[in-house]
Amino acid sequence: LLFFAYRDFTAEPDKILKDYNFGRAHHRVIHFVGRNPGMTVSQLLNILRITKQSLSRVLRQLISDGFVAQDAGPKDRRQRLLRLTDRGHALENRVSEDQRQRIQRAFAAAGPAGVDGFRQVLNAMIVDAENQV
Repeated sequence: LLFFAYRDFTAEPDKILKDYNFGRAHHRVIHFVGRNPGMTVSQLLNILRITKQSLSRVLRQLISDGFVAQDAGPKDRRQRLLRLTDRGHALENRVSEDQRQRIQRAFAAAGPAGVDGFRQVLNAMIVDAENQV
């Protein structure tokens, strides 16, 4: 069930991302930067658990295409703080809208007890306890 749910959960975003020659890695970056404006590259690497090289390729493309901006840190100018541009926010909303609606429908159908149970199952699957909700 998890496989089929994931397949359908990512189908619409994949179609949209394809129009930009982006993939799921781009979606993940846009998602986390959009929810954590001002996050550092190091923080993003820790969340995504990918190599600096993998992130660099994706981030460079998102920056050059105008979806993500990076600013120098106020205290440490070497620090790179990430944020979505207006174009990045628009893409994030477009890519995530189907997913938000899909989750809302599923939660409404499952009811409060089902939502709580689902949250417990997902938390139990997460290896790093600090990322549990």
